[in-house]
Amino acid sequence: MILFYYPAACSLADHIALIETGLPYRHLSINHERKTEDGRDFLSLNPKGYIPALELEDGTILTENPVILNYIADRSGKLLPADGLVRWRALEALAFMSSEIHGSYQPFFRDFPEPEKLRAREKLARHFSILSGQMGGKEFLVSDEMTIADCYLFWILMVAPKSGVELPVNLQSAFERMRARPSVVRAFAEEGLA
Repeated sequence: MILFYYPAACSLADHIALIETGLPYRHLSINHERKTEDGRDFLSLNPKGYIPALELEDGTILTENPVILNYIADRSGKLLPADGLVRWRALEALAFMSSEIHGSYQPFFRDFPEPEKLRAREKLARHFSILSGQMGGKEFLVSDEMTIADCYLFWILMVAPKSGVELPVNLQSAFERMRARPSVVRAFAEEGLA
């Protein structure tokens, strides 16, 4: 498998999941001209133009974080229980972060007017409060075992400082625990991050 990524972008979640599961992979960065590290036109691989994208052994391209993370979990048999409430809570959290939180960061990645940034901060604060309540005192977001939701949560929390929204204590602690995991340290090194 080949993971197409931008350093420190949301594709980091998939990168962490691949390392955690032990699945074999290569990772290729995408530049601002939408060229892959190996010289291919990324838009011919993924017309959406967004990362992450995962190229399977047969050349099939999967896109969208929830789909790729589910594929990694399904293929490896790790990071997502086969059944039970923890499975559904992990998928629920993944969908919530992908649809509600990720998009709320847009004003902070582009030059949006301050009123839009203020609305986004308020929305993010509410969403972080919801995640904090869901996590409670657990080791990870939905249980005491890591799931694919935690891989995505790490990225969500990593970029939170750009918004100026303070994280609840349990989410900040979860971020720090995840940052120390060997899979995260390795993903950072492979993406050339500090």
